[in-house]
Amino acid sequence: MRAVEDCLLEFDRRRMQSTVDNALTAGMTASQVIAGIRKGFEEIGRRYEAGEYFLSELIMSGETAKSALETLKAHVQMTAREGSAKVVIGTVEGDLHDIGKNIVSMILLSSGLDVYDLGIDVKSADYVNEVRQTGAQILGLSALLTTTMLNMGTVIEDLKKAGLREKIKVIIGGQPTSQEFARQIGADAQVGDAPKVLKVLDKLMEA
Repeated sequence: MRAVEDCLLEFDRRRMQSTVDNALTAGMTASQVIAGIRKGFEEIGRRYEAGEYFLSELIMSGETAKSALETLKAHVQMTAREGSAKVVIGTVEGDLHDIGKNIVSMILLSSGLDVYDLGIDVKSADYVNEVRQTGAQILGLSALLTTTMLNMGTVIEDLKKAGLREKIKVIIGGQPTSQEFARQIGADAQVGDAPKVLKVLDKLMEA
């Protein structure tokens, strides 16, 4: 959706909210609006790599996207389909970044999955407790910093100690993560692009 993409690129939070409202009123789905946000972030990433955008622009675009996601929450299917997979997701301890994690949560919710979003700066023990209490089949760990992504390995080790590791698939994501890092810490998969998360989930659940 071009209008949503433009709002993101122009860091226009007020117009973003009205644009999202108008799009939903006109019959667009939350997933279609999210696709516009995703395309906007792709262009922001390109401009950042080209030296056209800097950290301040990344922060402003993140805040703009937050306003859209808050509006979309009320329109996403919040009731999971019967028998659908349960997913626990959060940003690991020490990391306060949540835009990518929020977009993934919205995609999962709009697909009818049962999502338990723990938010940001989540301690390892909280992940373990939530997995135990919900009986989740999938755990999503997000990080944007090279320092905090090491805490993903801590969560996996704590799941092993709790006897839960064999009962759950662990997916990691965030800019500094990679397939190689996922292998190093014993995660089941790494997602570099939010829209790919559903395909990754399908493969993991079939395994």
